[in-house]
Amino acid sequence: MDVRFKQKGKIIDIAIVCVGVFVSVGTMLYGIFHYGLKETWPELILNLFYIACLVMIVMYFLQKGITTNQFNYWCSLCVGMTVLLRDILFPPPLTSYPLHLACLTLAVMLLLMLTYFYARKEWKTYSKLNLWMICIIDMVLAGIYTYITLKEPADEYTTYSLTEIWIRPTITYGLVACFVKTTEEEPES
Repeated sequence: MDVRFKQKGKIIDIAIVCVGVFVSVGTMLYGIFHYGLKETWPELILNLFYIACLVMIVMYFLQKGITTNQFNYWCSLCVGMTVLLRDILFPPPLTSYPLHLACLTLAVMLLLMLTYFYARKEWKTYSKLNLWMICIIDMVLAGIYTYITLKEPADEYTTYSLTEIWIRPTITYGLVACFVKTTEEEPES
């Protein structure tokens, strides 16, 4: 089988991302069936974007019909749409206004960084730190949401909510891991 990355570390990174996203999306789909579509339809839409990212990561890793530029564009678009939908247009209700403002600021910053770092044609010129900042900001945002969720009284929806919070940081980790490795390689012809 012809794979894009030959180093064991990168293969393990991609495998962890794929297993994590597969289990998370499976949990989310179970939650949609368990709680009903009427209450969970936004998660179904987000899951479609997450599944698209997972498929593109696997296609990119296996070198099956997707170029680096296509991977760059479509994964950036899918992740950007999830940031726009989940964190900016339809943010979760937060009781603390300062935390709400911090989450909104981080979400806008993440969306701008995705646009700036990934959507431009000369993305290979960016440093590893610039690429990792996207993942770090997404993890900080997920950390704030996790803190807020755990601060509230736990119910049967808590596990479902925590799973949904950490899907996107897992995907951004996979994307950044792919791009950091790709920037070290020779440019595509």
